[in-house]
Amino acid sequence: MTLAFTFPGQGSQAVGMGKDLADAFPEARAVFEEVDEALGEKLSETIWNGPEDVLTLTANAQPALMAVSVAVIRVLESKGLNLKDKVAYVAGHSLGEYSALCAAGTFTLADTARLLRIRGNAMQAAVPVGAGAMAAIIGLEHADVVSICAEASDAGACQIANDNGGGQLVISGEKAAVEKAAGLATGKGAKRAILLPVSAPFHSSLMAPAAEAMRAALAGVSLKDPVVPVIANVRAAPVTDAKEIAGLLVEQVTGQVRWRETVEWFAANNVTTLYEVGAGKVLTGLARRIDKTVTGTAINTPADIDAAIAAILG
Repeated sequence: MTLAFTFPGQGSQAVGMGKDLADAFPEARAVFEEVDEALGEKLSETIWNGPEDVLTLTANAQPALMAVSVAVIRVLESKGLNLKDKVAYVAGHSLGEYSALCAAGTFTLADTARLLRIRGNAMQAAVPVGAGAMAAIIGLEHADVVSICAEASDAGACQIANDNGGGQLVISGEKAAVEKAAGLATGKGAKRAILLPVSAPFHSSLMAPAAEAMRAALAGVSLKDPVVPVIANVRAAPVTDAKEIAGLLVEQVTGQVRWRETVEWFAANNVTTLYEVGAGKVLTGLARRIDKTVTGTAINTPADIDAAIAAILG
């Protein structure tokens, strides 16, 4: 079997995530301690004890989700998994791309935590609260939603933020334009068009100030070529050059998360099994809807880790 590891994005967070790993494995606890030290605060306390509204803040959720994913990776490695030998590709959904890159050795853990804190703050600060919006469009094809966004653009910026597959697309932009697009989508046969309870219009052109903040932040850290190819969000194709990766991460802030195409790329390139590394099972569910030839499995508990090691290492 050919394996790829995927790493979840915002929305997968839950109070208490990773606590069982930290209690069971010193390698996992060390990850949370290192993230706390890098950020100069006890983010682990918020991850494990809440409150939920504080964990959900973009600037906290992003490094928190990454910490859980990397904790799983470190435990897998302690049990004998060598990423380079056993995993063909890595990919992550939005902030999960940073988790993937940390797992693949492009960034140190401390740098990844700091980059995601900067990214979260910059994305939140890019647009005044209430000026932007995002909406999930269910039951239309990608081309239909592109057309709807173009039609709504007379009311302001509006574009596809995430193509999650299975007829689930998320649009983002100025509030009036997104609301207009949601109405148009319903009129064109969408099963649902739901405004999302988000704090900013992520992955839209309105995030340009955040993209510039990430350009500056990435210029200040050391990057190494990943030990396995990373399927970049904005390209849905493998990348192995660290300098190119930095540019794509800047582009990702305003660009589309092409997750459907990423899973389709896996299927077309002989990947049979996707392991979702970290909190929740969102990506596992999406993979099932995108291509049934790919098996998805989530790894986020000690039992999941044991099962994965048995399956991968035999």
